[in-house]
Amino acid sequence: MNDFPSLEELLADEEELQLSSFTLDDAWVLGSLLRNLAIERDLPVAIDIRRGAQQVFHAALPGSSADNDDWIRRKVRVVERFGHSSLAVGQQWRDRGTSFDAASGLDPARYAAAGGCFPVLVRSVGPVGTVAVSGLPQVEDHRFVVSAIRAFLAQGSEAS
Repeated sequence: MNDFPSLEELLADEEELQLSSFTLDDAWVLGSLLRNLAIERDLPVAIDIRRGAQQVFHAALPGSSADNDDWIRRKVRVVERFGHSSLAVGQQWRDRGTSFDAASGLDPARYAAAGGCFPVLVRSVGPVGTVAVSGLPQVEDHRFVVSAIRAFLAQGSEAS
């Protein structure tokens, strides 16, 4: 399950998983959905949702730690800087035959192009925030976030 998706697959997810708007209520519903799914699956994760620079949802489940919060901050910085999921940014570097840490010139203590942070994309606007999870292997973190956003859209919490 840790096989990395292709960059094309990752960018297709970003194209698909766009919202028509993103309110504070949407952040609460999405964050609660992530938390409930994590509890059902007994996942030791921290969850973070931001709208702009404001943290609007945070939850830490049993088995997570302050290290997960640090990973989230580092992944969020990557998404904010590059406008794509943290896994997609890392995949861009892997496709070039190198790694983000080795070639980006950015401090790895501040930036992590590891899976688990996805941009909140509003159609015809662009990135307006982030949804991040930390606590699982990076591809699983990414897939968990993507599946939750997909479920959020499917339940009609907001119309895409």
